[in-house]
Amino acid sequence: MIGDFFDPNAELLVHDRLRPHWSQSGAIVFVTFRTNDSIPSDVIQRWGQKKNDWMNRRGLSEGRHWSDVLLLLDEPTRAEFNRCREDFLDDCHGPCLLRDPMLAQTVADSLMHFDGDRYRMGDFVVMPNHVHLLAAFPNPESMASQFDSWTHYTAYRIHQAIGEKGRFWQQEPFDHVVRSIEQYDYLRHYIAENPSKARLRAGEYYYRKGP
Repeated sequence: MIGDFFDPNAELLVHDRLRPHWSQSGAIVFVTFRTNDSIPSDVIQRWGQKKNDWMNRRGLSEGRHWSDVLLLLDEPTRAEFNRCREDFLDDCHGPCLLRDPMLAQTVADSLMHFDGDRYRMGDFVVMPNHVHLLAAFPNPESMASQFDSWTHYTAYRIHQAIGEKGRFWQQEPFDHVVRSIEQYDYLRHYIAENPSKARLRAGEYYYRKGP
C-alpha cells in the first residue's frame, strides 16, 4: 500500500485555487490531468451550461456558478458530476500528442523521478490526451508543489521535442481522496483498463502497475 486512506477525523484541506484541490497528509489521491487541447472550447462552453443545469436540478447551486459549488459536494456526488468528462477524454479528442511513445515516456519518467523520496507513486497510465495516477504525499504543500513541477517540466520537454510553445496542460485536474480498499482496488482496475476502454493499441499509451 502506497499510503493511507481518507481519515474523516483528520484534517482535510480543500483549496479552490491550489491544484489538486483535495488533500490530506499521507492519504492516497487519484488525480486526472489532461492536455490543453483534449476538450474543444465549444464542448467546454456546452458543459458549463450543462453543469449549471445539473446543479440546479438537484437544488445545489442556489444561484451560484457550478465551480463555486463543486468543492462543497460529497465525494459520490462529485464523482457523478465528473463522469461525463472521463468518457469524453477516452474518445481521444485533440491532437493526442501523448500517443507518441517518446512523449509518453517523458511524462512517465517525470512521474517516477522522485518516487520514494518526495512521494509514493502507485499505478498510473499516460493516455494520448490525459493522465490518471494514484499517489501519496507527506503533506498538502508537497503535493501541490509536485504537481506544478510535473506539469511545468513535462510541458517544457514536450514543447522542446515538437518545436512548439504555449500551454500544454489544462489547469484544472480532477482529484479524489481515496476512502477505502474497495475504492483503491476499483481505481487500480480503472487505470489498468483505461487503454482498452479507449480502444488503444500497444505503444499508444504507457501503463505502470504500482506496488
